[in-house]
Parts: sequence; C-alpha cells; structure tokens
Amino acid sequence: MTTALITPRTATAGPAHRDPNVLRWLAAYASSMVGDSVYYIALSWAAVQHGSPAQAGAVMAVSAVPSALLMLGGGVIADRFGPRRVVIGSDAVRCVAVLAVAALLFLTSPGLWPLALLAVVFGTVDAVFMPAVGALPARVTTRDQLARVQGMRGLAIRFANVVGGPLGGLGVAVGGAAAAFGLAGLLIAVSVPLLISVRMRELPADDKADARPTTPLGDLRAGLRYIRGHRVLAPLMLAIALGDLGFVGPLNVGLTLLAHERGWGASGMGWVLSGFGVGAGAAALLLTVRGRLPYAGQVAGYAIIAGSVAIGALAQVPSVLAAVGVALLIGLLAGLSGAMCGALLQTQSDPAYLGRVTAVSSLVSLGFAPLSMPLSAAAIGAWGTGPVFVASAVVCGLGGVIALCVRDLRRAELPN
Repeated sequence: MTTALITPRTATAGPAHRDPNVLRWLAAYASSMVGDSVYYIALSWAAVQHGSPAQAGAVMAVSAVPSALLMLGGGVIADRFGPRRVVIGSDAVRCVAVLAVAALLFLTSPGLWPLALLAVVFGTVDAVFMPAVGALPARVTTRDQLARVQGMRGLAIRFANVVGGPLGGLGVAVGGAAAAFGLAGLLIAVSVPLLISVRMRELPADDKADARPTTPLGDLRAGLRYIRGHRVLAPLMLAIALGDLGFVGPLNVGLTLLAHERGWGASGMGWVLSGFGVGAGAAALLLTVRGRLPYAGQVAGYAIIAGSVAIGALAQVPSVLAAVGVALLIGLLAGLSGAMCGALLQTQSDPAYLGRVTAVSSLVSLGFAPLSMPLSAAAIGAWGTGPVFVASAVVCGLGGVIALCVRDLRRAELPN
C-alpha cells in the first residue's frame, strides 16, 4: 500500500477538517460506527425474537468478555502490524460475519446459537479494532491536528448514535433482523475501500520503539512500562478511570431508575439522553473548529470536577425540563473533558506505543467502568437515587482532582 512520508511533526498543510485524506478516514470511521449501531439493534431484536428475555440479555452481554480479556493483546497487535491493516482486517471480518448471519436468518430459523457466536466474534474483533482505531489518527495527520481529529471523531460517534437507531429500526421494520444485519454488514463494508485509499505517514525515527522485544508478551510489558513511567499518561489513565467509574453508573442504569422513580417515563428519559447527546456533540464541535484549547490539562481537570457536580445535581432536580438542562451541561462538560483527555492521550503518546496506550484506556473505560452499573443499581435499591448519584459524583470528581494535583498533567498542553 502507498505511504507518504511524514512532514515535521508540528507542521501540516492545512487543518484536518479540510484534508481529503483525513476526511476519507473520517467517512470510513463514521460508516463503521453507524454499522455497529445498526448491528446492535439487529442483534437485540433477533435475540428477543428467538429466546427469553434472560437469554437475550446473555447474548447481548457475551461480547464484553472476549473484548475485555483480549484488549491489551489487541493493542500489541495494532502496534506490531500497523493500525490501518488491523482496522481493515477487523472490518472485513465483522462484515463477513454479519452478512453470514443475515443470510442464515433469511434462509432458516436457527435459534440463538448463531447470534451468540456472532456476539463472541464481534467482541473478539473489537479487542483489536478499538486499539487500532485509537492509533490510526497519528498515522493519518500530524500532531498539531490530533486534537481537531479527536473532535471530528466525537462528531462521528454522535452522528452514528443519531442515525444508527432509525436505520436499524427501519431495517427491522422492512425485512426483520435479517435485513437489519444485512444493512449493518453493508455499512461496515463501505469502510474498507475508504481505509485502503487513506495515505499513511511513516513514524519519525524518534517515535519508533527501540530494541523491539521479539515476543508479543514482551511488547505488552514494554507498553505497560512506558505508560507507568510517563509523567502525563500514568496520572491521566487514573483520572480517566475514576471519571468513567463515577460517570457510567448514573448515566446508564441510574438514569433509568431515576426516570422511573420520578414518573418521567421512557419519553422523559429519552429527552434527558438527548440533552446529554447535544452537549457532548457541542463539545466535539468546539474542538473540531478550534483545533486546540490552551491549558489542556487544567481544562480537563476542571471540566471533570464541574461535570461531577452536575451528575450529583441530576438526581435532585424535580422536573424533566430541568433534568434535560442539567444533562445538557453534563454532556458538554463530559464531552469536553473526554475530548481533552483523548487528545492528550493522542499527543503525549509516541505513535509506536499508541495502540497499547489506547488498549489500556479502552480497557479502563469499556472493561472496568461498566462494572459500576450493577453496583449502582444495587446501591440505588438500598439507599435511593440521591445518595448514589452524589457518591458517584465524588468518585468522578476525584479524577479531576488528580488531573489538577499532578503537576505534569496539570501543565500538559496540546501542540500548536
């Protein structure tokens, strides 16, 4: 595949949102994410149709196991073989698997086993896909544009969330789960030729890992040592972990229980979630347009703390309208802190280690943080929504305290 030599790391021909190469990558990423959204709707619908609610829940959850167990190894694979090659291979495997299940559902009624197998395949592939996706922007643009690309990526995720649901529902309505799976497979397939057309930049000599270990386990240990010894990345990982741990429970299962307790109903909960999405999208748009914000470490820390206060306040508001306003504020602050933390991960990491850095970050956010959901549900059952939301806000706020108390992280800046 054709590659283009990288220009000096702080120089670029123009902003990333006007770079056709970056836009091809963004289109590939957005298409893949929309396909993912459609896939999850198709999977949940098919699982409910072919099994009991408990069995459907098990099918939906089974992909999380291989994803969490293999995530760190996926980071090693991304760094060893190159992120674009891994993303292309991952999307190709997911496309084939989804289309195969679509054909099987169209021709027969096989029950739950192909759905469970598909979920396992997706979880396994996600373990290498997510670290590679995180490492890819550093090979597509220069470091001074990585913060803007992080904002563009956030917009793509919001777009996928907004568009994927209606598309998945339309597919189910038109042709059942088979049609929805087929649509998901086609959307994922669109990303492959786009990614093949993306030009890659070679790493500068000082960004290539010296004396690369000869074994994958050695690579993994080297990556963990690199993170542990880094003055910004190590405390940043802890801040991200605490922020996500205090955020995931209240804004997922906690919000559902709060809406039920206040009598807001499903429509009220939907409005609250919409407010959160609008706020997060606004934060991503801000970073896309500005390209960078000064005092990145401080902005991340203060945004986490302010967002944690808003999380605690969400359980105290009496009306849906007020909850929507608070959720919009949470989305704006969480989106801003998340974008700044993601941009710092991108810009502070040597690209040679970025797959492994992303793997650790993804494991923290997608592997450990969801464990707070059953704990939050049990705690709300025992003590109610108010105290649990406040306790979660305290945990989340500790992440911001760490960001402000660790000098190197507090002083971290994004490249000009």
